Amino acid sequence: MPDLPLDDEHAPLYSLGQVAEMLKVQHAFLRRLDQHDVIKPSRSSGGQRRYSRRDILIVQHVTRMAEEGMTLIAIRRILELEREIAALRQELEETKARLREKE
Repeated sequence: MPDLPLDDEHAPLYSLGQVAEMLKVQHAFLRRLDQHDVIKPSRSSGGQRRYSRRDILIVQHVTRMAEEGMTLIAIRRILELEREIAALRQELEETKARLREKE
């Protein structure tokens, strides 16, 4: 049986309206996140924003930071640094695994 899009956290399944309702945020807030490159949802063939489960988690994280008074520029930089840290941690784990194999 093939995997369903529901199984894929990156599948763009949710509209802007659905996400706004789920997270209790304004449509304009979600549009502004896209305009400021904080999050880039996929687009449908008609050009409408489509959010994945992963996108929704990021928007939740962004919403919490915005509620704490952070600017969108600061939030975008924090997200960039978090991605960089995650990549470095993965690289470190891969290096440790290779070193263990050599022992």
